[in-house]
Amino acid sequence: MDEGVGARREHGGPDALGVPCWDFSTNTHPCGPCPLACPEIAQAARQHYPDPAYTALRQALAQWHGVSAERILIAASGSEWIMRFAAWACRRGWRRAWWPTPGYGDYAHAARVWGLQRCDNASVVEVGWLCDPGSPTGEPLDAAQAHALLSAAAQLTLDLAYEPLRLEGSGVPDDIRRRCWQLITPNKALGLTGVRAAYVIAPEHASLQDIAALNALAPSWPIGADGVAMLRAWVRPAVQQWLCSSLPTLRQWKVELMMCLQALGWVVAPGQASFLCASPPAPISAQALRAAGVKLRDATSLGMPGWWRLSVQPPSAVAALARQLRRQAPRPVQEER
Repeated sequence: MDEGVGARREHGGPDALGVPCWDFSTNTHPCGPCPLACPEIAQAARQHYPDPAYTALRQALAQWHGVSAERILIAASGSEWIMRFAAWACRRGWRRAWWPTPGYGDYAHAARVWGLQRCDNASVVEVGWLCDPGSPTGEPLDAAQAHALLSAAAQLTLDLAYEPLRLEGSGVPDDIRRRCWQLITPNKALGLTGVRAAYVIAPEHASLQDIAALNALAPSWPIGADGVAMLRAWVRPAVQQWLCSSLPTLRQWKVELMMCLQALGWVVAPGQASFLCASPPAPISAQALRAAGVKLRDATSLGMPGWWRLSVQPPSAVAALARQLRRQAPRPVQEER
C-alpha cells in the first residue's frame, strides 16, 4: 500500500458528537430537504431490488439532458465514481493524472490508491478531474487548463456537484462539457446528502467499449430504491423550480455571512457558489466551536492551510457563529496605570 492511502479522509457534517446545531461544514442546500422530493423518496419501493440496469431511470435522465440513454452511467455517489474512474485509468495503463489544487481530497486519494501520479504538463496528461465550481473556494474552473488537457486527449471527469448551487457566473463552456465525463450529484442541491446516488453523462466521443468498461467496474445495484427515487425527482420540473426559486435567498444569506466574517476581521476569498473560503485574523479553536454546536470545515485537507470553508446558512446560524467567534477573539491588552 502506498504511503498515505490508508490515511483518514476529512469530511464535514455529523461526527462522533452527532449532528451539529449550526453546521457550516457541508455544502448541502441550507433550505432543504426539498419538500417536493421527500414524498417520492418516502414512497420508494424498498421491498424490491431496483432494475439492475436502471432502464427507466436512465431513460428519464437521458431525456432531460437530451442525450441517448447509452450515455448515462449510474454511480453510488460522486466519491464512488471518482474511485471507479481512477481504477479504469489504471487498468488502461495510464499513470499521468491531473486534478485541481486546492480541491476535493478524494481526487488525490483515488490517484494514490490506483498508482496515478500528478502531472502538471498538460500535453502528456492521460486522465484527470475538473470541478466547477471548485471546492473549497467556489471559483470556476480554468478554461485554458481544461482546453489544454482536452487537446492532449486526456480523459476527464467534470465534477458538477456544486453547479446547481452556483450563485453567479455562467458555468462551464459547452465545448468543454461535451468532451468530459459529467458527474452529477443532486443530493447536495436537494438538501439530501444522506441519500447516496449520482450519475454520469459520457462524453460525445466516448466509445461503447469505454462506457461498458466503466459500467463493469460498478457493483451490482450501485444505488437503492431511495437513490432511484431521488434521481427521478431531480428531473421533475417542480423540483427544478424549487431549486431555482431558492437561489435568491442563498445569495442574500451569502452576503450576510461575508459581512459577518469581514466585520470580525476575516479575509474572504472570491467564489461563485453557495459556500466560501475565509481566513481568520488569528487562529481559532475548531474544538471549542464544535463543543458550542458550531462546525466549520478546515480547508487544510483541501489544500488551503489557514483557511476555513463555510457554507451559506440562515441568519440564525450566522448569529450563532458570530457569538462564538467573538468569544474566541483575543482580548486587547490593557496598559498598567
